[in-house]
Amino acid sequence: MGEPNAVSITEETTSGPRAGTAGRKLALVADGQPPRTLHDTVGELEAIKATARQGPDPHATRRQHDKGKLTAHERIELLLDPGSFTEVEALRRHSATAFGLDRRRPHSDGVVTGWGTVHDRTVFVYAHDFRIFGGALGEAHAAKIHKLLDMAEAAGAPVVSLNDGAGARIQEGVTALAAYGGIFRRNVRCSGVIPQISVMLGPCAGGAAYSPALTDFVFMVRGISQMFVTGPDVVQAVTGERVSMDGLGGADVHAGRSGVAHFAYDDEVSCLADVRHLLALLPSNNRELPPVRRSGDPADRRLDAVMDLVPVDPSRSYDIRAVLGEVLDDGDFLEVQESWAANVVCALGRLDGHPVGVVANQPCLLAGVLDIHASEKAARFVQLCDAFNIPLVTFVDVPGFLPGVEQEHNGIIRHGAKLLYAYSNATVPRIQVILRKSYGGAYIVMDSRSIGADVSLAWPTNEIAVMGAEGAANVIFRREIAAAEDPERTRRQKIDEYRSELMHPFYAAERGLVDDVIDPRDTRSALVRCLAMLRAKHAALPARKHGNPPQ
Repeated sequence: MGEPNAVSITEETTSGPRAGTAGRKLALVADGQPPRTLHDTVGELEAIKATARQGPDPHATRRQHDKGKLTAHERIELLLDPGSFTEVEALRRHSATAFGLDRRRPHSDGVVTGWGTVHDRTVFVYAHDFRIFGGALGEAHAAKIHKLLDMAEAAGAPVVSLNDGAGARIQEGVTALAAYGGIFRRNVRCSGVIPQISVMLGPCAGGAAYSPALTDFVFMVRGISQMFVTGPDVVQAVTGERVSMDGLGGADVHAGRSGVAHFAYDDEVSCLADVRHLLALLPSNNRELPPVRRSGDPADRRLDAVMDLVPVDPSRSYDIRAVLGEVLDDGDFLEVQESWAANVVCALGRLDGHPVGVVANQPCLLAGVLDIHASEKAARFVQLCDAFNIPLVTFVDVPGFLPGVEQEHNGIIRHGAKLLYAYSNATVPRIQVILRKSYGGAYIVMDSRSIGADVSLAWPTNEIAVMGAEGAANVIFRREIAAAEDPERTRRQKIDEYRSELMHPFYAAERGLVDDVIDPRDTRSALVRCLAMLRAKHAALPARKHGNPPQ
């Protein structure tokens, strides 16, 4: 009698025309046990995948929820259309052995990767699973991300990363650091090819912070997400400064002070809802046009409300966002970096169903002046729109560049040149609308006809000049004013003379620098007509490896 678990080999012979050697089957049968069936193996597979989804520690999910955080799979379900997610390499395990890692080899290795749909369009996603090694990145973990980025590039579809990790896996040493390099290289290769969106849902420290910085958009959630190169303990040890994690790199810090984050939210649900909204405004890749979504908002709707929104006096302020709400479809737009450099507004919206990128001076903050941060913010937004075939509409109400020693010493020249470079290099349809004042170099930089705007429109309140009438009169007529019996009266006369001669609303139009002076109520319909005309625009740049923009 054989051993209880011994396996015997039996030979079965079939009859019929193919009987003989070709018809023999070898079967492995465990003595005393029925043969395994496909049902058995599938059941085993389902059990393994269920364990991988639940995580190796049964209490880890509760701890994640206690921190006010969702799990990786819960986040993916909120992001993607219901039932659309296909996971890749769910059973991947690391092969590291140092410091006890050979005894801890959970499936997925701390990152969930795959693809699904958002509004029925393919989107790739990877999500760190903080329940496994704190979401720390090791070689196998990174290999999954590398594969996903390669797949997204090949498929021509956006990538969303849901970041909640503790950085490099220390036990794997330099291998983990090199794995980050593979992610960074792919981020750069995909830049301007497919949209890349980073959603910060936990800590992101050290070199891990550079992947989000290389992507197109960064979303953060208050209270649970932080980004910094060196943490509070290191900062205190080196500089003596004491600061909390949120105070050093929280959502409000990066949304309002550093400009690293484009959006900040109070909870994960609203954050991921706006990621879906953003994806609906972007094309899948740089070879496609952004998706059209028609609404019931008439293309020729008159903007009666703008007549009372914008004061004629150029020194009075107003909120440009109210104007954008009148112009864009259904008054809806998604403002980018709302809390940083708020003296310029950058937003994505639609006109007659077609996505557009809007750059607009904000007169209710610093009079809408351009400074270092506003120039940087607008320049990168212009480059993003140009990369992804999104037409640009620029609303101009700018008194110039911000004067001051600090601005000059910090490089307003090179930073302002970034915006000039971005507009001049952009080949998408570009329309300029001058609402009121447009003075000095800022007039040129805000997408004037001279740097390549396809169409320039102006309201009858426009004032385009080297500088304001007051400043111009003080320079040109300085001696005459000083010698007058009544200097103040003479100064006022010269201001009026300069304004009527060189700053009247039709001066630029008479010289072909503005294509038309329009009734403000017709702004929406004029933009829709111009964009329809420009939809097939093709503009080729000179052959070159790449330009060398100012830094």
